[in-house]
Amino acid sequence: MREGTFTSRLHDPRTAVVIGRWLGAALIVCFVTGLYSHVLQDPPTWLRDHLPTRPAGLYQFTQGLHVGTGIAAIPLLGAKLWTVYPRLFEWPPARSVRHALERLGILLLVASMLLELFTGLLNTLQWYVWPFPFRQTHFWLAWIALGGLLLHLAVKAPEIAAHWRRVRPGLTERRAYLTTVTLSVLAVTAVTAGQSVPWLRRLDLLAPRRPDIGPQGLPVNRTAAAAGTAQTPADWRLQVVGPRPYELTMDQLTALEQHDSDLPIACVEGWSASARWTGVRIRDLVARAGAPSTARLRITSLETDGAYGVTEMESAYARDPLTLLALRVNGEVLHADHGYPARIIAPGRPGVLQTKWVHRIEVIA
Repeated sequence: MREGTFTSRLHDPRTAVVIGRWLGAALIVCFVTGLYSHVLQDPPTWLRDHLPTRPAGLYQFTQGLHVGTGIAAIPLLGAKLWTVYPRLFEWPPARSVRHALERLGILLLVASMLLELFTGLLNTLQWYVWPFPFRQTHFWLAWIALGGLLLHLAVKAPEIAAHWRRVRPGLTERRAYLTTVTLSVLAVTAVTAGQSVPWLRRLDLLAPRRPDIGPQGLPVNRTAAAAGTAQTPADWRLQVVGPRPYELTMDQLTALEQHDSDLPIACVEGWSASARWTGVRIRDLVARAGAPSTARLRITSLETDGAYGVTEMESAYARDPLTLLALRVNGEVLHADHGYPARIIAPGRPGVLQTKWVHRIEVIA
């Protein structure tokens, strides 16, 4: 790099540290909430019987925060890279073994963060233009990015400490730049967070979902037509498999004691919407089959071609009184897109696991 190539005084350690603090905070929150979502979808054996079901809107909050901080991190990462990019053109590229390892670590950190945020953003649009599985790749990229971040912080700790507090009067240019970055982050967040924050809904300009638009006032990710379940078999029965297996017709289901649950559908893409669901408690159906309250369940959908056609329900959800085999929503019979003839609704659970078009509940443990 020739002397004087980058003349802006904003390419300095103080500006990088200030933006780095904001970016680091966003990435840590995004990582923790994303890890929580992954654990709910694929819990380790030692934890699966202890998953929290209350508060009922916990996943609605954490996943909204996950997507919100992930989107906020995009302009922050852009601002951070602009501030430090002259260092990427240093010559020679490696002055020592330590310097070479430091630069390789930065390359790994930047590459993993860019790919993580890019794929995460496209996931909110349900636009998968890559051949690899999103969820598993997103999970491992997050660990790589976190490791790279921690390594970078360790290497740069002395420089970060030296510029953590203002040591001299701030530049006017820096104040203007940081103000612009702050306003950009706030603007991007405000026009996307309405998909999970009701009081920001009128500003929901760029988010892929409006939570109040869709059949029966609720959005859907996968329609009945896409799932091949638009026509319910005339001989549909709910099969409950346990020590005392049985079947129920729709008339028999509706004749059972009905309960209401006010619960949100909270999607991994970040949108959420609350509704009043009416149906039969899962724990009552399980008890009728002679299974204990500690039972884990396998839920099977009429959908035959989908990643979540068969899901497992941990015992904490199965025994919660708010968990229903829902037959109605907001007083109306379920629309086909919302899972007619019956669907699962449980508190604190990702929307992808709220199985629609249910026809079989099986006790597996």
